Amino acid sequence: MMVEPLLTARGIVKRYGRVTAIDHADFDLYPGEILAVIGDNGAGKSSLIKAISGAVRPDEGEIKLEGKPVHFASPMEARKAGIETVYQNLALSPALSIADNMFLGREIRKEGLVGKVFRTLDRPKMEKIARDKLSELGLMTIQNINQAVETLSGGQRQGVAVARAAAFGSKVIILDEPTAALGVKESRRVLELILDVRSRGIPIVLISHNMPHVFEVADRIHIHRLGKRLTVIRPKDYSMSDAVAFMTGAKPAPEDTVAA
Repeated sequence: MMVEPLLTARGIVKRYGRVTAIDHADFDLYPGEILAVIGDNGAGKSSLIKAISGAVRPDEGEIKLEGKPVHFASPMEARKAGIETVYQNLALSPALSIADNMFLGREIRKEGLVGKVFRTLDRPKMEKIARDKLSELGLMTIQNINQAVETLSGGQRQGVAVARAAAFGSKVIILDEPTAALGVKESRRVLELILDVRSRGIPIVLISHNMPHVFEVADRIHIHRLGKRLTVIRPKDYSMSDAVAFMTGAKPAPEDTVAA
């Protein structure tokens, strides 16, 4: 039985004046996989991901989630549909607590009049859920759920952002350069976290320039070049230098894109 992709894009085009950022690009994400997206700077991979996550509206093409066409006017709409994106800048509020950051934009209010009229937050409930989610992902090295995010290390902040994405029953999590600003030890923890989230059945799109990380965790690698998908390879079939050569055009890419 053929496995159908969970998320697809066909013929996506995005132009900015005379510049074509996405040129009839295709994309496929299968259930339960880690799909790495790699490409040279300016290849259009970020624009493609922004189109999929609702941050950019494509001029042409179609995006389908679970076989149904979707049209996201904003990242909020994509989130409601189950596509969570963790951007490179993490979009965390440093002065707020871990629990407040976990529920940023989705705060839980107290039941009854107090919540409806006075919009009082149900802090104990939010703190409990935040603690449970961080524990599930092995992140309770963070002792105090009420400590400000600015007191955390880079790896812990990334952990909070990934936990937030995983906490809300997402269908897809997109991670933009999750290890870019981290040291070796913290990068290792984030990679373990990515594998842990995948083991819960949530597929992940990993945008990264770090080839060793890509080859370590990805099931398939989408190579983006000149605004479109060039090919899709499996890490076990090619070397890192092959992937870089395809990406830069130094070597012709295999024609058959790899399905699930």
